[in-house]
Amino acid sequence: MTTATRKRKLAEEGDAVFDRELDDLPQELRWREWMGRVEAVLFASASPVGREELARVVGQGASVEMLIEDIQAELTDRPYELAQVAGGWMFRTRSQFADAIKAAADLGDQPLAFTEMEMGVLCAIAYHQPIDRAGLADIFGKEVSRDLLAQLRYKDLIASGPRSPRPGAPHTFVTTETFLVTFDLQGLRDLPELELGGESS
Repeated sequence: MTTATRKRKLAEEGDAVFDRELDDLPQELRWREWMGRVEAVLFASASPVGREELARVVGQGASVEMLIEDIQAELTDRPYELAQVAGGWMFRTRSQFADAIKAAADLGDQPLAFTEMEMGVLCAIAYHQPIDRAGLADIFGKEVSRDLLAQLRYKDLIASGPRSPRPGAPHTFVTTETFLVTFDLQGLRDLPELELGGESS
């Protein structure tokens, strides 16, 4: 049974058919349609979309990376861009338009504004994860409050990690995908290298 016959039979039976290959279109139109599909999926998602998800809407011979590059090229002069973050891609506003957005929108109290201590704890968790409260106390020389950790959880920047091997097996903390997106990181390997204090010998 040919592909066209199979599609016709499924259509007659009332089953929805999603044509990924688009064999009936000329190559240029097929490529444009795949670009449109990828762009639509990305536009509809509030979080990064991975390669595997995007590959579900294009033909087997299509390179998701090349489609992304073509979409990015078309967005060169737009106020938004298609960025690779947290193992996927997502649309975001270009940073030079941040002030315009703040001026136009009533953003109120910024949920992702950080105190110095919150930023310090978040950095410690990012670089030393999984880490428990005792590990954080070792770094800061004092106990880190549960309220501060709860604030970082509320902002979805940290989550519970595996149990610590310390006595009592306390919970540990790890960073989340929201952390990666917020700080424009593909993964933890993209964290800047720590500059250790002290003079080198």
